[in-house]
Amino acid sequence: MSLKAQLEAIIYAAETPITVEQMVQLVKASAIAEGAAGDAEVKSRVRAALEELAADYGGPGHGIEIRQVAGGYRMSTKPEQHEMVRSFAKSLKPPVRLSLPALETLAVIAYKQPATVPEISEIRGVDSGGVIATLLDRKLITTAGRKQVIGRPILYKTTKEFLMRFGLKDVSELPSMEEFEKLVAESFQGELIPAEDAAEAHETDSPQAEAIAESAAQKE
Repeated sequence: MSLKAQLEAIIYAAETPITVEQMVQLVKASAIAEGAAGDAEVKSRVRAALEELAADYGGPGHGIEIRQVAGGYRMSTKPEQHEMVRSFAKSLKPPVRLSLPALETLAVIAYKQPATVPEISEIRGVDSGGVIATLLDRKLITTAGRKQVIGRPILYKTTKEFLMRFGLKDVSELPSMEEFEKLVAESFQGELIPAEDAAEAHETDSPQAEAIAESAAQKE
């Protein structure tokens, strides 16, 4: 990967303006492997690549630009695109808010799907019926028929909304469980329901989950 492409990816991923010094440290090893003689030359190459990137994004063919902000670099929309971005932001759905039990249940379903509530509860060690309605309502899971055992419990699987939320092509791209837990924490950071609210939801969700799931299962 070229130095310019590396810097572009770093700036895009950074949540706050990233300094030249930070970028030098991140790309130092690969730059030296490409022939840079030392820190001074790496820094010189980084600055030159940043100038090229800024010029590229400064052209009329891009709606975003790379700017120097607070001593670092960051990507931002160009002023002439602000109204379009505001219109888009207003059209977005409100953020998904989930309790920790719901996130745990979602993780189990993602890796064990299709799974029944008793199977999910056994893995988690606690009753999981109360959070199923939340996940169904958020369209992160859906029913997948019934398991052919006594009682024919409803099976659950993840949805396209789930894949979109986590940027996955399909479930085969799921990372390890440990990596997925980190991904979940990052994706829903700041959107967790406080423990007391989650407890109240748990008391009322179970009948709702059963009704929603039964309705969906009957359609299959």
